[in-house]
Amino acid sequence: DTSLTEVNSFSPSVPISPSSMINQYKFEDGPELRDLFITVDDPESHITAIETFITYRVVTKTTRGEFDSSEYEVRRRYQDFLWLKNKLEEAHPTLIIPPLPEKFIMKGMVERFSDEFIETRRKALHKFLNRIADHPTLTFNEDFKIFLTAQAWELSSHKKQGPSLLSRMGQTVRAVASSVRGAVKNRPEMFTEMNNYMETFSQKINLLDKIAHRIYKEEREYFNEMKEYGPIHTLWSASEEDIAESLKGIASCIDHCCRATEKRMAGLSEHLLPILHEYILYSEILMGVLKRRDQIQGELDSKVDALANKRTEKDLFSEEIGKLEDKVERANNALKADWDRWKQNMQWDMRSTFTNVAENNLHYYEE
Repeated sequence: DTSLTEVNSFSPSVPISPSSMINQYKFEDGPELRDLFITVDDPESHITAIETFITYRVVTKTTRGEFDSSEYEVRRRYQDFLWLKNKLEEAHPTLIIPPLPEKFIMKGMVERFSDEFIETRRKALHKFLNRIADHPTLTFNEDFKIFLTAQAWELSSHKKQGPSLLSRMGQTVRAVASSVRGAVKNRPEMFTEMNNYMETFSQKINLLDKIAHRIYKEEREYFNEMKEYGPIHTLWSASEEDIAESLKGIASCIDHCCRATEKRMAGLSEHLLPILHEYILYSEILMGVLKRRDQIQGELDSKVDALANKRTEKDLFSEEIGKLEDKVERANNALKADWDRWKQNMQWDMRSTFTNVAENNLHYYEE
């Protein structure tokens, strides 16, 4: 985190081009600072009488003392990742848990169980685990360690120890928690600003996502037309001796443009669309975290009001209020630290993503 802050103050001798900024960030964030490396790869299909599903190999290498071994290899399916996310939200309700891809991602663009879908999901799951590994608190969560190290039967046994808090809450309680936001009286200004920021961010990122999908759709239509248009000139050249060479030249040129467009589309679908979608999910997660913080604050406010209106049991109420004040303070501190970290990561992701798009566009038009 410190390295990211220091990069903002470039010395005059360092060129501040987008590419140099990206290189500077990558250089500062050296791998030698990390002690936990996770890879998600090798997707494998499983067909049973009841369902068809994919498992992924999760390889973990670590130098941490709390692990019994330096290397682990396990296989996990999507439901296992979902279980881990729920357990993290349960244990750390006011921390920003990285998003998981939904059950069906990029609907309409790829078919479920197609190679493209599986690869898109694999990358998202890989990023999910590595974001947790890089988080100063989440990385030491016991359920995360079990997820990385336990064999399938051990994980299954651990899951059966009890349903997660979130699954027990049910829709009604979640709806109540969502409604608390408007009722909180003593919310610090900082969290009102966060809420306003996220509302604006959510609108903008959704708009960017719509525009990016529209651009991708237009590119795909253009690409499909060119694929038909090139061969027509080749066929035409066979019946026009005088201009045959020119027609072949145009056909070759269209073919070249076709390949360049395909490369450009790949850049959009692999780099831009997934990042924008990830931050749409992040905006939903952050709004949920802010609501949970407000829920704790609302609980404290209601106890303070009850104490003011009640003459008996003051000692009991005072003790409860003390505990709730500590809980609110811990929630505030956790969210503040995570907020700064998330904003830094988000700005870096956006900068590198749009720089990448710009460079791809330059290469495309040069070609």
